[in-house]
Amino acid sequence: MEEIKKITPTDFEIMDEIKTRWSPRAFDDVPLSVSEVKQLLEAGRWASSSYNQQPWRIIYGIKGDAVYDRILSCLVEFNQSWAKNAQALLITAYKKTTKDGDEYTHAMHDLGLFMGNVVIQANHKGIAAHQMAGLEPEKAHSEFNFTNEYGIATAVALGRYGGDLDTLPEDLRDDERKEKRERNTVDQFAFNGNFENKIE
Repeated sequence: MEEIKKITPTDFEIMDEIKTRWSPRAFDDVPLSVSEVKQLLEAGRWASSSYNQQPWRIIYGIKGDAVYDRILSCLVEFNQSWAKNAQALLITAYKKTTKDGDEYTHAMHDLGLFMGNVVIQANHKGIAAHQMAGLEPEKAHSEFNFTNEYGIATAVALGRYGGDLDTLPEDLRDDERKEKRERNTVDQFAFNGNFENKIE
């Protein structure tokens, strides 16, 4: 099986769990257990949130169960073409109102902190997490009986690194093989003073 290697050219030293993380579309076919998925969610559980309101709500399915298939059906066709090889799928959602009934303006931020913990814990355990905006939120909202005070955010595919590229549509294999990862530099997005538009 082809081994995929990634180069992460950091300007400052960072922890390996961040440096080695990436988002594959091919996953090893070794199953993930419910307890392994719940361990990742446990990491997310301890993320910080505004006034500890914890607005995140997660639907999870393990490959082979009915919930997995229901989540898969909510993805756009392109994502279905590769995410069907993941060993677990998630739908992430958030509560749109605070405990006082006001608009929860930080809910998406807090959900992002939750998923940040999940992703780093996953990578620490050799599990890849590929997050997706490509889903049908209205379908997912209805499929999983969310009420109007909740919003659908993303879907996530989980599986171990080391998947067979032959499981992917041919046009995705070259993307998977790209070695060098790229990001904007810190000086392009962080300013010790006034904002400057350095990213076009």
